[in-house]
Amino acid sequence: MTETLTGTNRSAGISFAELLDQDSHPVSDVLRRDSAMEPGNTKVPAQAYYSKAWHDLEVEKLWSRVWQLACLEEEIPNVGDYHVYDIATLSFLIVRSAPNEIKAYRNSCLHRGRKLRDTSGKGAKNLRCAFHGWCWNNDGSMKEIPCQWDFPDVDMDEYALPEAKVGTWQGFVFINPDRDAEPLEDFLGDLGDHFHHLPFDKRYKAAHVSKLMPMNWKVCQEAFMEAYHTVATHPTLLESLADANSRYDVYGNYSRAISPQPVESPHLEGMPRYERLEDGRQFAKWRHPLNGHIYERLSEGRVEVTNLDGQVSVFDDDGNWIDGPQTQADPHLCKWVGGPNMEGMDEVPSMLPNPPAELTTPGEVRAWAAAPKREALKEQFGDFIDMDQVSDAELLDAMFYSVFPNWSPWGCFHYIFYRFRPNGDDPETCIMEVMFFPPAPDPDNRPPVANVTHLGFDDDWTTAVELGPLAKVFQQDSLNLPHVQTGLKAQEQQEVIFASYNESKIRHFWHTLFGWLELDETAVELPS
Repeated sequence: MTETLTGTNRSAGISFAELLDQDSHPVSDVLRRDSAMEPGNTKVPAQAYYSKAWHDLEVEKLWSRVWQLACLEEEIPNVGDYHVYDIATLSFLIVRSAPNEIKAYRNSCLHRGRKLRDTSGKGAKNLRCAFHGWCWNNDGSMKEIPCQWDFPDVDMDEYALPEAKVGTWQGFVFINPDRDAEPLEDFLGDLGDHFHHLPFDKRYKAAHVSKLMPMNWKVCQEAFMEAYHTVATHPTLLESLADANSRYDVYGNYSRAISPQPVESPHLEGMPRYERLEDGRQFAKWRHPLNGHIYERLSEGRVEVTNLDGQVSVFDDDGNWIDGPQTQADPHLCKWVGGPNMEGMDEVPSMLPNPPAELTTPGEVRAWAAAPKREALKEQFGDFIDMDQVSDAELLDAMFYSVFPNWSPWGCFHYIFYRFRPNGDDPETCIMEVMFFPPAPDPDNRPPVANVTHLGFDDDWTTAVELGPLAKVFQQDSLNLPHVQTGLKAQEQQEVIFASYNESKIRHFWHTLFGWLELDETAVELPS
């Protein structure tokens, strides 16, 4: 790849601000709002990703005190509907207690501690413990105790269920176990400004996949907070994504990244250009943009790699050599081409942008790429979204937000939404959730909320067919992350270092997390 050192804090090539100046449609002020983090590298102790003591500190000082997304209002639409929200060792029961009231209780019986509800449900008349029958009304007040005479020290008026603070934002329900916490509105600040074209209360949850992942929740989340890894992990994106020219901004409790499309990576600047594969297939035959080698699927788990001399070698879908003169291959392209595919994916033709030759500027190419998407959205949603006031950038570019501590909505007309949680009391595994929130065809009559598809540690992303092609991207990311978790323990220096600009979203996350945990940013050892 080309070294992109320029003497500035950006790579060579056109900047995002310059792309906005070439946009064919109006550009909102919020899109131009530049808020870069102070330069400098951030260092984090490796134990933060595997130490049980660190995990316990997060439970005590983060998850017990911070605003966190629990569910959708639509998931508990009627009185008596409830949602179980678990975070680390904590469990909460979010209940529609009245038509216009939502409450959140500690999901634990005040008698012997049994969870009041194991799973989410509908239409509860009350909240009765399945162990001994202690019972509370939906408003949290105590209703009855079997053999009440046997508990002379229990004052039923004092045995209401302990509550967490509740807030709502654009159809989402948030909870905070700290009843003295700042209002949710203050915590989120002006986040809603970034979704002014398409707020979430005009969308619906079309897909929800929850997958167990063998790494700490921060390892997993951080992989989706920057585009810096694209050059090594996602070679299929280099010809259409300006990865190293992404724009990063930080604001209060959230941050933003914008990776322009279709603009090629600065890493391709000055590199040899290879002939386009006329028989290329999106998920089965690719030419590597950095070295020109052709990767072709032979069968699931087998990839044929042809180098520039025409020599053919065979690898498995993890990039391990099987046969032939070439013994090294890109494992992520092997996974893309040779990993499990959904039905019909093997024959999908290449979807690389191929703009007309007369389009010579990035702005012209982007207007050409945005036009069909704009027209399709006009036809679908023109009654409530003025698509002529939507910029090419908002239609095309990967805009991914990170809201502290653990949820990530993509911007505007990208419908992806992530949430990352610890997997119970285990600091070395986590739950990664992927949701889709497209515009509702009729905002006043939205489709039903999608059910959750649960994937285990060994289930491939492609088994969740609702994810479509995005599952292939997660395959590539999932190739790295378990090895990050094990590699952190193998480090001699026991310290992670984050890039000044390209990883500034992660730096912002850690700056905020250190504050919540009341730790000095320079501390490597957890206080005893």
